Amino acid sequence: MGLTIAQKIIKEHLISGEMTVGSEIALRIDQTLTQDATGTMAYLEFETMGIPRVRTELSVAYIDHNTLQSGFENADDHRFIQSMAKKYGLYFSRPGNGICHQVHLERLGKPGKTLIGSDSHTPTGGGIGMLAMGAGGLDVAVAMGGGAYYITMPKMYKVNLTGKLRDFVTAKDVSLEILRILSVKGGVGAIIEWGGPGVATLSVPERATITNMGTELGATTSIFPSDEVTRAFLEAEGRGEDYRELASDDDAVYDKVIDIDLSSLKPMIACPHSPDNVVEVESLKGTKVDQVCIGSCTNSSLFDMLKVAALLKGKTIKPEVSLSISPGSKQVLSMLADCGALSDILASGARVLECACGPCIGMGFSPNSGGVSLRTFNRNFEGRSGTADGQVYLVSPETAVAAALTGEITDPCLLGTMPEVTVPETFKIDDSALIPPASPEEAEELAILRGPNIKAFPDSKPQEDVLVAPLVLKVGDNITTDHIMPAGSKILPYRSNIPHLSQFCFAVCDETFPERAKAAGTSIIVGGNNYGQGSSREHAALVPLYLGVRAVVTKSFARIHVANLINAGIMPLTFKNPDDYDKVNQGDQLKLTDIYAGMDSGEMTLTDVTTGESFALVCSFTDRQKEILKAGSLLKYVAKEGK
Repeated sequence: MGLTIAQKIIKEHLISGEMTVGSEIALRIDQTLTQDATGTMAYLEFETMGIPRVRTELSVAYIDHNTLQSGFENADDHRFIQSMAKKYGLYFSRPGNGICHQVHLERLGKPGKTLIGSDSHTPTGGGIGMLAMGAGGLDVAVAMGGGAYYITMPKMYKVNLTGKLRDFVTAKDVSLEILRILSVKGGVGAIIEWGGPGVATLSVPERATITNMGTELGATTSIFPSDEVTRAFLEAEGRGEDYRELASDDDAVYDKVIDIDLSSLKPMIACPHSPDNVVEVESLKGTKVDQVCIGSCTNSSLFDMLKVAALLKGKTIKPEVSLSISPGSKQVLSMLADCGALSDILASGARVLECACGPCIGMGFSPNSGGVSLRTFNRNFEGRSGTADGQVYLVSPETAVAAALTGEITDPCLLGTMPEVTVPETFKIDDSALIPPASPEEAEELAILRGPNIKAFPDSKPQEDVLVAPLVLKVGDNITTDHIMPAGSKILPYRSNIPHLSQFCFAVCDETFPERAKAAGTSIIVGGNNYGQGSSREHAALVPLYLGVRAVVTKSFARIHVANLINAGIMPLTFKNPDDYDKVNQGDQLKLTDIYAGMDSGEMTLTDVTTGESFALVCSFTDRQKEILKAGSLLKYVAKEGK
């Protein structure tokens, strides 16, 4: 039986375990990346391991999230990360150099390599045939130290593409179509491979948009073949030597195959407040638009920006609409300026923002109260924009431009003829903002620069055999990491300060939660389906840990969040009968007994002391995960086991 692309890369990097779906495997990691919103904590964790230098082929610290320096906090964190990178052997990407995924795709990613990043959209690298996965900061820290990355061997899905995209229909529309088909939990436990004859019609930036958005499916990662299109992209970046051909075997077997005819697709739009709430753009025609944002790691490539500039050339956006443009990297911005496209964008009335995540992470450019904002981003979770009642829609750059020009949701096909856009055969290379580390000899003399906002990693306790605690919070389905630990310009600067950050935990759901959790001392949370979907931010586990949460019981979990809970020493458990979710109430006193035996058997009993009822729970912990929970956290396990 033949192998898929992902299976081939996994086989090459397999350290332990069997490539059997559902079993735990350990992978050797070639590259890591962090960004500043998750990076400080990851480097604090790495520092505690006592390893003098990173042991990967390449590790990069990017500054692209917390670039709004309205106080000392973000600037101090950036200085800390730069000093860590210089001392411990990482490359440091300066603020303004660009969004981590865009820069990594342009300058550093390599087909066939493994990459994990402390950002959930790390699968962007799958656009050039990398096995690229989002992970919690602690998993990234362990990988930087030479440790393996542990995952459950995924299923293999294939999306078979035929035909070719019509004008004004884009890779973003492909992403929204697969979200419409599968939903935000349809890819959980799977790697999605994109294949078929239609693949050859898609450029690397288009492929990267699709693999980036695969994160919203809950997939482990997404991946494209590495072919002549990949070779041309790498040669344009002056990196032809990094090319490697990668394709699945003709007799590879997939757990699911989905067929999409590219030529039949129409412009699509994701409505508030979920990326899978997808309809055709034309069904919402006439809806008034207040704001349009073009950029993010999903749609900020040179290809995207040249199309935007061509559509805006000689035109002016509606006075009632505010339009922002965020190029994905310094390379993109520089090339836009050199060819005159930047002038066309500026002349339209658009505001050009920094080469950073910006509005996507709620870092500025929030919409007006109740405002409708069309964004080329990957997420439209409630409140993520920084405006609690903002109505955020996800669209392609072409649909975004159409809205900016007309002031309402408009099918971009009505704009007329699509201008011809040609991407240069060679890209402008300037890596001056990618700062190399010091030599090992120089590094010995370097000091780490810390600011007063950087606080210690929260302590954890070993899991005992009995847990008695109140149900301090009960929430519904599709609770995202933005619900648990919100982003935004007011909160992100405190990512290095867990005590201060804790007062915002679950604020979107219940502003009283932090105070009640602290008062309880030890507590349990209950949730619905797909709990923890969204980003890889381990703060969504570390902050509940700080507040005393010891177990989370749900109908189902998102992949990365389960790993982060276990790494923090919090037990993720699932109702055996999902209907039992309705039988427990916030405020009830709950009891778990024989926890160690339950970890081994895969079943535990939850007793509601308040009502006297008992419920069966299920869990599926590997031997390693059991030991992590018993030790109290991954950090304590690593310290104990030395691995």
